[in-house]
Amino acid sequence: MTLQELLDFIKSEDQRLIEHFGKGADKEKIILARTVKLTEELGELCDEVLTFNKDQRKEKLENYNKENLPEEFADVIITAFLLAKVMRVDIEKALEKKVKKIINRKY
Repeated sequence: MTLQELLDFIKSEDQRLIEHFGKGADKEKIILARTVKLTEELGELCDEVLTFNKDQRKEKLENYNKENLPEEFADVIITAFLLAKVMRVDIEKALEKKVKKIINRKY
């Protein structure tokens, strides 16, 4: 998937979510809901990382599915992109700027 394909998906998913959950909701409520959702998704990713490192209780380790980890990364990325969209952040420009900044760091 290209970045443009992801951005196109984010645009359509944003519209779908607003139609399904956000009719009548103001921008602040949507931002809060997406921020909470991002926190939830990050928690699920952390849970998968702990399981990946075998730092979970026995039951979780026994039920581990290695396919979950990549999906949790994707959930965090998609949810972060949706939050950026509703906050009118040009994520493509933000990524370009941040990557340049990281490249130019002196260690």
